[in-house]
Formats: sequence, C-alpha cells, structure tokens
Amino acid sequence: MTARSMSKGANLPVDAPDVQVELSWAEGAGGPDIDASALLLAQDGRVRDDTDFVFYNQPLHASGAVRHLGKRRDAGTMTDTVRVDLRSLESAITRVVLCASADGGTFGQVRGLTLRLLGTGSGSELARFEMQAGTETAFIAGELYLREGRWKFRAVGQGYASGLAGVATDFGITVDEEPERAPTSAGPAPLTPPPLAPPPPLAAPSPVAPPLAPPPAAPASGGVSGARLSKEEERLPVDMRKRLSLRKEQVAVSLRKHGAVGVSARVVLVLDASGSMSFLYSRGVVADVVERMAAVAAQLDDDGEMQAWTFASEAARLPDLRLGELPEWLRLHVRVGEMSLFRRSKKPRRGMEPGQIDMRTIGIQNEEQKAIAQVRSYVRENPAAAPTLVLFFSDGGVHRDAAIERELRAAVEEPIFWQFVGLGRSDYGVLERFDTLPGRRVDNVGFFAVDDISSVPDQELYDRLLSEFPSWIKAARHAGIL
Repeated sequence: MTARSMSKGANLPVDAPDVQVELSWAEGAGGPDIDASALLLAQDGRVRDDTDFVFYNQPLHASGAVRHLGKRRDAGTMTDTVRVDLRSLESAITRVVLCASADGGTFGQVRGLTLRLLGTGSGSELARFEMQAGTETAFIAGELYLREGRWKFRAVGQGYASGLAGVATDFGITVDEEPERAPTSAGPAPLTPPPLAPPPPLAAPSPVAPPLAPPPAAPASGGVSGARLSKEEERLPVDMRKRLSLRKEQVAVSLRKHGAVGVSARVVLVLDASGSMSFLYSRGVVADVVERMAAVAAQLDDDGEMQAWTFASEAARLPDLRLGELPEWLRLHVRVGEMSLFRRSKKPRRGMEPGQIDMRTIGIQNEEQKAIAQVRSYVRENPAAAPTLVLFFSDGGVHRDAAIERELRAAVEEPIFWQFVGLGRSDYGVLERFDTLPGRRVDNVGFFAVDDISSVPDQELYDRLLSEFPSWIKAARHAGIL
C-alpha cells in the first residue's frame, strides 16, 4: 500500500493489521497544547462505556488493542500518536474514531495540522490528511471503520467548538466539568454544555436522619449470638440499627456453621469504582453492600470499624467506616470513579466535603492490583493481633492477571485472607482460577460471583462470604503464618 494524500471525506482500504495514527503540527510559542485520542464505537455508533475512550488520562484500552503512545518533538514539529492493533479489537467494535483536541487555545493558532496513518511494523506512510481550522477546539480527524469484513480509513475533518468534552459526550462518554480557563484571543467558542456527570449514589436503604434517641434494646432473637448494642450502634437511625442487629446474628450463625465461633478479625472493605460499576452505584446497590458488610465488621472486629479502599485506574484509601457514622459515610464516600479529561488542572472539584476523594483521580479502568498492594502495605505497617479479612467487591473486567497473581502470591505469607465477590457475570480472570493455582502453602483467596447481590438473602450471602475464611485461619496457624 502506497502513501496517499487525502481530501476531506475520502476513504481507502487498510491492509496493515497494526497501524499508528500520528497527529503532527508545527511547534510555536503561545499556541495551545494539542492531544490525540481515540473512541472505540460499537455498531450503534456509541461507546459501550467510558473505558472505550483512550486518551492521555487513560492511555490503554482494556483489550490492549488501542494505546495512546504520547508526544514527541523533532526539529520544530510536535507529534502525538495513537496505535491501533486491528487484529486485537473486540468483535463488538466496528469503528475507531480518531480525535484531536486543543487545550488553551484554538486550532486556528496551529500551523501544519496533519494526520498520518502509518504501518506499525514498517513505519511506512499509508495515508496523509492535512486539515484547515479556525475557532475549533477539537476535531474528529479521521476514523477506522469495518465494512464488509475489511477495515478502511476515512478522512473526516469535522470540527467542534466545545473541545474534547464535546466530542466525547457526542459518542456517549460521561465527563466531568469543563476546566476553568480564560478565553484566548483567537475568538470565543460556545460554552460546553453542562456536564453529564454520573448520577449520585442513592441514599442508604433507610432515610439518613439525625441520630434518634434509641428505644430499649430488644433481646437477641433465638439466643444465637447474645449480641448487644454498642455505643456506636446506638447512634444509628432506628431502621438501620434493627437491620444491623439482625445481620450481626446472621453473621454469627454463619461463623458457627463453619466452626469459627469466637473468631475475631480486622475487616477491610475494597470497592470497585470503575466506570462499568456506575449502574450499581446509581441504583444504591453498592451502598446496600456496604451496609451489609458493616455487620461483618461489627461481629468480627472488636472496635466494629472497617478500613476501606476504592479503586479504578488508581486506588485510594477512604476514611475508616465507624458504625455510628454509617449513614453519613455512605453519603460521602460511596461514589463511582470519574474520568478527568482535564488532568492539567490541579484544583480540587468544587463542592467536595472534607475527607472526600476527588473521584477524577481514581479514573474508570480496572487496576485491582493497585488496591491489593495498598492493603498489603497497610497491614504490614499496622500489625494487629487478629488476622485481616479483606472483602473485595468488583464487577469484573479483570485484565491485569499477571500483576494480580504476583500480589496475591506474595501475600500468601501474610496474615490476610482475600475474599473476592463478583457482582454480575463478567470476566474475573485469575480471581476465578486462584483456587486451582499451585505453589502456595495456604489458599489465601476465596471467590464467588452473584448475578444480582441485592436478591441474595443476608444469611446466604454471609454463609458464602465466610465459607473459606475459617479454614484459612486453621491452615495459616498450622503453617505458622498466624
């Protein structure tokens, strides 16, 4: 295939299985910062979720097929490049839209804006498209598209005055607010439409009201656990307090079934905040999971507290969850990750309350190994007499199998049991296979998945959640780990 200079709207077949899309422009003082990006679209012309956007803040697609390679400077010319391995694209992807955006100005200030399509192996130029611009702050420069089983390239050259956020939202991406920037002298562009932020999590299952004066505590039902209310629990709203009391007894029943009466543990909660979890957060499913796990901590942990982490592209520790603060903790901290198109801004998000994580720093992809590493580090730095039980919730999309396996194998000699819970039918990768992986002195990982955790009765959930932890305790003691 020989190089071809293309006009707007022209197309050509792409025979190379692996290509690089290079955006180039003349370097100049005072001009905007130019970035290349790619959107992976399904048959309906939209992304499936936010992970189908590859750009500087999310440089690798989960499939590995599309990668943002970054910028280079050479003899007064700047380039920013996206690589696309057409063979590795998932079958659901039928278009890869190739975008350019200008940060801090317009494309009218940029000279020599050109898109080149290159063969990755040979480096040969397959196509060239030179673009003209005025007040635009974003471009759909071109697209790779599948037609009758064959990939083709089209020179598009469609400009936007609403920046990268405008392009992204047109194809179904949820973005955060537009960054605060003074307009440049090159001419004002229309304001970006109001951001389509992820809906906030629903409130906790019971109304979040100021703590009420507690009624006299009811006797424990059936004499199963002999549980009594702690001062922290007495601060909870009445309905939430009743649910917690009943659930603590159900946890005690599960422990008794597995021969673990009297066992204590430090409980750590890890919540997947990746983009695909948005629906579960908006429906209040994740808030309900946290409330149900609070009963596990209340029964197993002497102080009834849980340490907690959230993760997506990055991991971050959340404030400790204290039982008496459960309603407020759910409101403040049960939040899905967000994509930040505007990484250059260091300002915290407006309206954040003390202790909250700016979820733009968490991102939207799946990087479980980062959360695992942080929890391991915390346990090492904060030793406890009791073992640690990690309750790790994820909806799958696991693609860092090797890194996750390294972390969990290294954790075998540590006083930690990792109980993973899958939320839905998805790809859980190495987590599903860990029970059969050889070369570990003890089995330190448990896993199960449920289609709809909200429909699983509390007793069944606790039975499954605590089914392997007691046997690990015995094995870890025998091995001298505990």
